[in-house]
Amino acid sequence: METPPDTPAGPSASPPSEPDKFGAFYQSTLLPLRRYLHRLLGNSGEAEEIAHDAYARIYQKPARKPEALLYTTARRLAINRLRRRDISPVAPTDVTVDTAAANSPSVPDQVSARQEWGLLRTAIGDLPPGCRQVLILRKVELLSHREIAERLGIAVSTVEKQHARALRLLRAALPAETSDSPFAR
Repeated sequence: METPPDTPAGPSASPPSEPDKFGAFYQSTLLPLRRYLHRLLGNSGEAEEIAHDAYARIYQKPARKPEALLYTTARRLAINRLRRRDISPVAPTDVTVDTAAANSPSVPDQVSARQEWGLLRTAIGDLPPGCRQVLILRKVELLSHREIAERLGIAVSTVEKQHARALRLLRAALPAETSDSPFAR
Protein backbone atom coordinates (compact mmCIF):
# COMPACT_ATOMS: atom_id res chain seq x y z
CA MET A 1 0.00 0.00 0.00
CA GLU A 2 1.36 3.40 -0.95
CA THR A 3 1.49 6.34 1.37
CA PRO A 4 -0.18 9.55 0.28
CA PRO A 5 2.31 12.05 -1.20
CA ASP A 6 1.69 14.68 1.50
CA THR A 7 2.59 12.44 4.47
CA PRO A 8 6.19 12.41 5.69
CA ALA A 9 6.33 8.60 5.94
CA GLY A 10 7.49 7.95 2.38
CA PRO A 11 11.14 7.15 1.50
CA SER A 12 11.74 10.60 -0.03
CA ALA A 13 10.31 12.42 2.99
CA SER A 14 12.62 14.84 4.76
CA PRO A 15 13.05 14.62 8.52
CA PRO A 16 10.91 17.02 10.55
CA SER A 17 12.60 20.36 11.12
CA GLU A 18 13.55 21.57 14.60
CA PRO A 19 10.61 24.04 14.78
CA ASP A 20 8.25 21.19 13.82
CA LYS A 21 9.68 18.98 16.56
CA PHE A 22 9.46 21.79 19.09
CA GLY A 23 5.89 22.56 17.95
CA ALA A 24 4.86 18.97 18.56
CA PHE A 25 6.65 18.97 21.93
CA TYR A 26 4.92 22.27 22.81
CA GLN A 27 1.47 20.94 21.90
CA SER A 28 1.92 17.74 23.89
CA THR A 29 3.29 19.40 27.05
CA LEU A 30 1.55 22.78 27.26
CA LEU A 31 -1.65 21.83 29.12
CA PRO A 32 0.00 19.50 31.67
CA LEU A 33 2.69 22.13 32.33
CA ARG A 34 0.11 24.87 32.87
CA ARG A 35 -1.87 22.63 35.26
CA TYR A 36 1.33 21.86 37.19
CA LEU A 37 2.26 25.55 37.42
CA HIS A 38 -1.29 26.53 38.40
CA ARG A 39 -1.09 24.09 41.32
CA LEU A 40 2.25 25.62 42.37
CA LEU A 41 1.28 29.27 41.95
CA GLY A 42 -2.49 29.26 42.47
CA ASN A 43 -2.94 31.70 39.58
CA SER A 44 -3.67 30.70 35.99
CA GLY A 45 -2.34 33.96 34.53
CA GLU A 46 1.01 33.56 36.27
CA ALA A 47 1.08 29.88 35.28
CA GLU A 48 0.65 30.88 31.64
CA GLU A 49 3.45 33.48 31.90
CA ILE A 50 5.85 31.07 33.57
CA ALA A 51 5.08 28.34 31.02
CA HIS A 52 5.81 30.78 28.19
CA ASP A 53 9.10 31.82 29.81
CA ALA A 54 10.11 28.19 30.37
CA TYR A 55 9.51 27.30 26.71
CA ALA A 56 11.45 30.38 25.60
CA ARG A 57 14.42 29.40 27.78
CA ILE A 58 14.66 25.81 26.54
CA TYR A 59 13.79 26.43 22.87
CA GLN A 60 17.32 26.15 21.45
CA LYS A 61 18.83 23.96 24.18
CA PRO A 62 19.55 20.38 23.20
CA ALA A 63 18.53 17.93 25.90
CA ARG A 64 18.31 14.18 26.23
CA LYS A 65 15.14 14.60 28.28
CA PRO A 66 13.50 17.84 27.09
CA GLU A 67 10.39 17.35 29.23
CA ALA A 68 12.51 17.08 32.38
CA LEU A 69 14.41 20.23 31.38
CA LEU A 70 11.12 22.03 30.72
CA TYR A 71 9.60 21.09 34.09
CA THR A 72 12.81 21.89 35.98
CA THR A 73 13.06 25.28 34.30
CA ALA A 74 9.38 26.03 34.92
CA ARG A 75 9.63 24.95 38.57
CA ARG A 76 12.63 27.24 39.15
CA LEU A 77 10.85 30.16 37.50
CA ALA A 78 7.76 29.49 39.64
CA ILE A 79 9.86 29.34 42.81
CA ASN A 80 11.47 32.67 41.89
CA ARG A 81 8.00 34.13 41.36
CA LEU A 82 6.87 32.85 44.76
CA ARG A 83 9.97 34.38 46.37
CA ARG A 84 9.13 37.72 44.78
CA ARG A 85 5.62 37.42 46.20
CA ASP A 86 7.15 37.07 49.67
CA ILE A 87 9.11 40.26 49.07
CA SER A 88 6.18 42.13 47.53
CA PRO A 89 3.00 40.30 48.52
CA VAL A 90 0.65 42.63 46.64
CA ALA A 91 0.00 41.30 43.16
CA PRO A 92 -0.91 43.76 40.40
CA THR A 93 -4.38 42.17 40.19
CA ASP A 94 -4.98 43.04 43.87
CA VAL A 95 -4.91 46.80 43.17
CA THR A 96 -8.10 48.35 41.91
CA VAL A 97 -8.33 51.50 39.81
CA ASP A 98 -10.05 53.44 42.60
CA THR A 99 -7.33 52.84 45.18
CA ALA A 100 -4.38 53.11 42.82
CA ALA A 101 -4.61 56.89 42.53
CA ALA A 102 -5.23 57.39 46.24
CA ASN A 103 -2.20 55.29 47.20
CA SER A 104 0.24 56.78 44.68
CA PRO A 105 3.28 58.55 46.13
CA SER A 106 3.42 62.31 46.18
CA VAL A 107 5.33 64.21 43.51
CA PRO A 108 8.32 64.93 45.81
CA ASP A 109 8.47 61.24 46.73
CA GLN A 110 8.40 60.27 43.05
CA VAL A 111 11.20 62.74 42.23
CA SER A 112 13.26 61.46 45.15
CA ALA A 113 12.71 57.85 44.10
CA ARG A 114 13.79 58.63 40.52
CA GLN A 115 16.94 60.32 41.78
CA GLU A 116 17.75 57.39 44.05
CA TRP A 117 17.12 54.97 41.19
CA GLY A 118 19.48 56.99 38.98
CA LEU A 119 22.18 56.87 41.66
CA LEU A 120 21.69 53.14 42.10
CA ARG A 121 21.84 52.47 38.34
CA THR A 122 25.04 54.49 38.07
CA ALA A 123 26.60 52.70 41.05
CA ILE A 124 25.68 49.29 39.61
CA GLY A 125 27.06 50.33 36.23
CA ASP A 126 30.36 51.30 37.87
CA LEU A 127 30.81 47.87 39.47
CA PRO A 128 33.45 45.54 38.00
CA PRO A 129 31.81 43.31 35.36
CA GLY A 130 32.02 40.07 37.39
CA CYS A 131 30.56 41.68 40.51
CA ARG A 132 27.81 43.37 38.49
CA GLN A 133 26.87 40.10 36.77
CA VAL A 134 26.73 38.18 40.06
CA LEU A 135 24.72 40.96 41.74
CA ILE A 136 22.14 41.04 38.95
CA LEU A 137 21.78 37.26 38.87
CA ARG A 138 21.36 37.22 42.66
CA LYS A 139 19.06 40.23 43.12
CA VAL A 140 17.08 40.36 39.87
CA GLU A 141 16.85 36.72 38.82
CA LEU A 142 16.88 35.55 42.47
CA LEU A 143 19.31 32.72 41.78
CA SER A 144 21.20 31.04 44.60
CA HIS A 145 24.98 31.25 44.81
CA ARG A 146 25.18 27.65 43.59
CA GLU A 147 22.93 28.34 40.58
CA ILE A 148 25.00 31.42 39.69
CA ALA A 149 28.21 29.39 39.95
CA GLU A 150 26.76 26.73 37.63
CA ARG A 151 25.55 29.32 35.13
CA LEU A 152 28.85 31.22 35.05
CA GLY A 153 31.10 28.18 35.38
CA ILE A 154 32.91 29.48 38.46
CA ALA A 155 33.30 28.29 42.05
CA VAL A 156 30.58 29.01 44.62
CA SER A 157 33.19 30.70 46.83
CA THR A 158 34.03 33.06 43.95
CA VAL A 159 30.35 33.93 43.59
CA GLU A 160 30.09 34.61 47.33
CA LYS A 161 33.17 36.84 47.27
CA GLN A 162 32.00 38.78 44.20
CA HIS A 163 28.54 39.24 45.71
CA ALA A 164 29.99 40.50 48.99
CA ARG A 165 32.36 42.82 47.12
CA ALA A 166 29.51 44.18 44.98
CA LEU A 167 27.47 44.96 48.10
CA ARG A 168 30.45 46.65 49.79
CA LEU A 169 31.13 48.78 46.71
CA LEU A 170 27.46 49.76 46.45
CA ARG A 171 27.28 50.77 50.11
CA ALA A 172 30.40 52.88 49.67
CA ALA A 173 29.13 54.50 46.47
CA LEU A 174 25.61 55.35 47.64
CA PRO A 175 24.49 57.92 50.19
CA ALA A 176 23.24 56.44 53.47
CA GLU A 177 19.54 56.98 52.66
CA THR A 178 19.90 55.27 49.26
CA SER A 179 21.79 52.26 50.60
CA ASP A 180 18.47 51.00 52.02
CA SER A 181 17.80 49.72 48.50
CA PRO A 182 17.37 45.93 48.16
CA PHE A 183 20.41 45.92 45.86
CA ALA A 184 22.65 47.26 48.62
CA ARG A 185 21.55 44.58 51.12
